[in-house]
Amino acid sequence: MEILEIFLVVVIAILLIIFFYYVPFMLWINAQVSGVRISLVQLFLMRIRKVPPTKIVNCMIEAHKAGLQDVKRDGLEAHYLAGGHIERVVHALVSANKANIQLSFQMATAIDLAGRDVFEAVQMSVNPKVIDTPPVTAVAKDGIQLIAKARVTVRANIRQLVGGAGEDTVLARVGEGIVSSIGSAESHKSVLENPDSISKLVLSKGLDAGTAFEILSIDIADIDVGKNIGAQLQMDQADADKNIAQAKAEERRAMAIASEQEMKAKAQEARAKVIEAEALVPQAMADAFRNGNLGIMDYYRMQNMQADTKMRETIAQPVASSKKKGE
Repeated sequence: MEILEIFLVVVIAILLIIFFYYVPFMLWINAQVSGVRISLVQLFLMRIRKVPPTKIVNCMIEAHKAGLQDVKRDGLEAHYLAGGHIERVVHALVSANKANIQLSFQMATAIDLAGRDVFEAVQMSVNPKVIDTPPVTAVAKDGIQLIAKARVTVRANIRQLVGGAGEDTVLARVGEGIVSSIGSAESHKSVLENPDSISKLVLSKGLDAGTAFEILSIDIADIDVGKNIGAQLQMDQADADKNIAQAKAEERRAMAIASEQEMKAKAQEARAKVIEAEALVPQAMADAFRNGNLGIMDYYRMQNMQADTKMRETIAQPVASSKKKGE
């Protein structure tokens, strides 16, 4: 009998635990006391649909106490089943209501499902956020490089949170505006004297169009002078021109050497032809003797003429050398 009684007690306890799990009676009482009208059947069906009743009821109580009329149970369940954060959405709605910001339940759930923190967006609408840009490098018209850092004060634009560009786009546009502003300046000194001219020019371009933020102000925090890019470019150009001139001079020198070598080759070829022609003279004389075109007396006269020529050349050589020594 004792074992049977213990078994019955255990079974009853298990059944009570299961019953109160699927029918959260205390949670229903809490909702009724807080003024939220919800039935036990609805709480039971939430368990069946694998929706945590505690989260739904707590969000409904928070919305009811804040006076939000468009927060309904069906909407909260649908948003939870879609993978949304119902607590974050309700917190955002309450904060927006207290700050007099127009934010509907549908808009808040859409922002949350889009992957943005809707509660943080509402807080940013109340308290603007300051974003520090990375160092932006630009060159003025006089060739001096400037490195600028800016602080951008932005406020979340609730209506543009769905589909609007994020902080990276805002920073990229601000950096582009700074580069354009510095690049259009005639001198880097004018930029250093009036850094607010950069802010005015950048703000006038409407850089927050299509983004999830509204730019309130752009403040230039620091400007540093960098390299003289203009002088560096001129030096690089001069080096390039020098290398080109050296290459052309080397090309002309190579062509001159090739031409000289060609002339030498032609002279050697001519000398070779002369030697070849001189080698044919004795053969021609022998043919002339055999054919009777040259007599012995003609040959002697030619030999005497060559001997006289050599003698004159020999006599003229000492005279020429003595003239050089006298000079």
